[in-house]
Amino acid sequence: MPSRRHFLAGSAAAAGLAAFPAQPAAAAPAVADDAPSGPPNLVVVLADDLGYGDLGAYGQKLITTPRIDRLAAEGLRFTDAYSAAAVCAPSRAALLTGLHTGHAAVRANPSSGGQGSLGAGDTTFAEVLRARGYRTGLFGKWGFGPEAADQPSHPAARGFEEFYGYIDHGHAHEYYPAYLWHNGAKETVPAGTFAPDAIAERALGFLDAHAAGPDPFLLFLAPNLPHAPSEIPDSGAYAAQSWTQANKAHAAQISHLDAQVGAVVDRLKTLGIAERTVLLIASDNGPHEEGGVNPDLFDANGPLRGYKRNLYEGGVRVPLIAWAPGRIAAGTTSSRPTPLYDVLPTLADLAGGAPAPWDIDGLSAAQVLTGQGELAPLHDHLYWYRDEQGVTSRANTQDGGRAKQVAEAIRKDRWKAVRFAPARDRTVPDPQWAFELYDLTTDLAEKNDVAAANPSVVSSLAALLRASWADTYVRRAWGLTAVADASAGNLTTTLANGTARPWPDVRVTLPVPPGWTATATTPATAVSLAPGAALTTTWRVTAPSTEAALLTPQATTASAFRFTAPTRYAPLPAPPARDGYLSDLPWVSAANGWGPVEIDRSNGKQAAGDGTPIAFGGVTYPKGLGVHAPSEIVYHLGGRAARFTALVGIDDFSTKQSTVGATRAVVRADGRTLHTTATLTGAGGPARIDLDVTGVRVLHLVVEDANARTSYDHTSWAQPYVTVV
Repeated sequence: MPSRRHFLAGSAAAAGLAAFPAQPAAAAPAVADDAPSGPPNLVVVLADDLGYGDLGAYGQKLITTPRIDRLAAEGLRFTDAYSAAAVCAPSRAALLTGLHTGHAAVRANPSSGGQGSLGAGDTTFAEVLRARGYRTGLFGKWGFGPEAADQPSHPAARGFEEFYGYIDHGHAHEYYPAYLWHNGAKETVPAGTFAPDAIAERALGFLDAHAAGPDPFLLFLAPNLPHAPSEIPDSGAYAAQSWTQANKAHAAQISHLDAQVGAVVDRLKTLGIAERTVLLIASDNGPHEEGGVNPDLFDANGPLRGYKRNLYEGGVRVPLIAWAPGRIAAGTTSSRPTPLYDVLPTLADLAGGAPAPWDIDGLSAAQVLTGQGELAPLHDHLYWYRDEQGVTSRANTQDGGRAKQVAEAIRKDRWKAVRFAPARDRTVPDPQWAFELYDLTTDLAEKNDVAAANPSVVSSLAALLRASWADTYVRRAWGLTAVADASAGNLTTTLANGTARPWPDVRVTLPVPPGWTATATTPATAVSLAPGAALTTTWRVTAPSTEAALLTPQATTASAFRFTAPTRYAPLPAPPARDGYLSDLPWVSAANGWGPVEIDRSNGKQAAGDGTPIAFGGVTYPKGLGVHAPSEIVYHLGGRAARFTALVGIDDFSTKQSTVGATRAVVRADGRTLHTTATLTGAGGPARIDLDVTGVRVLHLVVEDANARTSYDHTSWAQPYVTVV
């Protein structure tokens, strides 16, 4: 937490690229620019691997970017803006959540330890703006898995009402994909479709749909341009250059990006809403060198040292342009050190005081945009963390061959420090790190390491680097959440004030479908909700059948904030009518540590029915449930059963993968523990369970990790059977 708190529409055609239409084919009714004032519309464009020197406004000479250059001339250009990381995933996580890489949920690219995800507690700027009444849309690269709907890391769960593009980080490397995601489903893409064009058209459609209001909108356009591979339908004006094909296509990608931004601006003007819109353009990190692209040909990092993956200025200092006719003075610049984790609080302020979380690292730069930069809060220091296992030659050379070593960097006032751990362990003592220090006021290119001459600066910055990291960054709860417990017939809502200001006159409601009832059994209103406080309400829910419904609890405050928490509520299924296997019955709920719960077949990898039959010690069982610790499957017995029997353990298939799996199985009933097994291992075989469950209403089958190593903890419940009274 911080210590202080016109050009031609055909410019693309001039580059030999397909120009985006200046207006929709069937133009939506224009909204007059002199409409009543209110919170502005907000557009954020995030390029992928666009270097500090890749735009004409920042010195580029070989690649033409006239539309963005004009926006810089008509608006504000930041000279000292920074991505939050030197690679994509952690940079985007920080941008969305306002947390630097010492605190953010995603701190590395998938190459360094699996696809990163955002969780239910990772509040994004889309969620913050939704609470202020904004309509929200994301078009392009999300980059956080899993690649599935209805899970906390999906854009819809993190505040975006409409989404079209790539969920998965790796999928976004495909310019001609077989499919793209539209909200919660995959949509087949016609063969030969250049995805950035399809994405840009959807973004323009979002503008058409929401230009007339009544609510303001947030458009987050995140094309995967100009990320590798260097693919594009036409190299255009660069086709005749003597460069390699990779360099020609790369230059064309940047000009294509420029045309997309120009198309957005043209549409804003056509719709009559340009003067009620603030547009930000930035990049997620420095220039890449993959696929044969030579960033030095284009001087892509300008006067800076380093590339994508480096924590030197060239890897993290990025373009940032703000444009808003009538709001932002033309031809202005700002040298305020501005990391992209400032975007969340900046958007919140621009939106008229949207409820930004209190515990973020970002500080609002809204006053910089409005010409009062001297009043804008300044960071005590900026922090970066790097754990990257993807290596490229130029970046590795800049790092002195240490591209795979954990690195950290800090900027405080004139000083910039970069340090490298001896390997991937950031917990080693400070003396074991290789520490470099640069004075940016005299050495912007970071050529002269002055660490030896400034030991006191090195010591103080090392202490700040340590203090900027948290192994687990515990967040203050924010917004409205809901938890359904059909086994108890309840739904519990919690409205948490995670901001720095009290919320007056708080009210929570729970609308339900016809025939349903929802009665609050605890208070659902509060005169005021203090910072850090929460209002928790339990609702007794009844339903006319066992058919599930999407319930949408709502919360409002007198400060014009409104929150929703769509939650699937599935009434209890009917209890068993005869003796049978639990794997043949519908469950109340199923939570699994990894993947789906596998029914009847299990191999630790595939979905239900795709694996081999369950076997223990060479004996095969045809019925069962495959899970991965920690897991919990809940069944409704309704007091109808007398006995529960099962065989539970780490099955033969999983044991063949590794012998280190160790779990415990627990059977609970109506809140009490009926049985806990000894530690289960593949070598020890399964445990047999035979329990009296007379009168039990709800049965919980739980598997826990027993050795703090969950990688091989796949466990099977073989022949789980209930005998009915």
